[in-house]
Amino acid sequence: MGYYRKIVGVRLYLSPFRPEDETSIATWVEWMNDSSVAENYGGLHNMVSPSNARQVLAELNGYRFDIVLQNSDELIGHISVHDVDFVNRSAYVGILIGDAQHRNKGYGTEALRLVLHFGFKVLNLHSIALTVHEDNEIGIACYKKVGFREWGRRREALFKNGRYVAKLYMDILANDFAG
Repeated sequence: MGYYRKIVGVRLYLSPFRPEDETSIATWVEWMNDSSVAENYGGLHNMVSPSNARQVLAELNGYRFDIVLQNSDELIGHISVHDVDFVNRSAYVGILIGDAQHRNKGYGTEALRLVLHFGFKVLNLHSIALTVHEDNEIGIACYKKVGFREWGRRREALFKNGRYVAKLYMDILANDFAG
């Protein structure tokens, strides 16, 4: 199945995630079983299979997108606006660039700007938050680049690679977003 150019950027576009798309599910499962991805999303202890991936992804509420390269239609990641609260105009965002060859090239920053524009300008949200492990320095730099600010920290919340690390809480308000 192909992808849909729902939200188009300069180098990539966001296509609605379809849980029935076997290729997308298989790729997501592969990424979540890659230790470089798993240590920042759910942990190395989680075993991800196609059947439990479908269940987890189907249960998540919100807006989920595949991140796809414009020039090749290659799936490189996933991004979501989830746990949307329309009364308080708030939500969370989650992102992953799956294959290491596509990391540190600005794709995460571009995808975040696209989904934040969607959240603030289309969904009329006021506040979008995320959590990140304190040792994910690349992710933190990306989030700060688009305007996220740290508002809290849960010390020693996660046990990773034989040591405890903090979980950081970051958010961005519609007024802070320059996109």
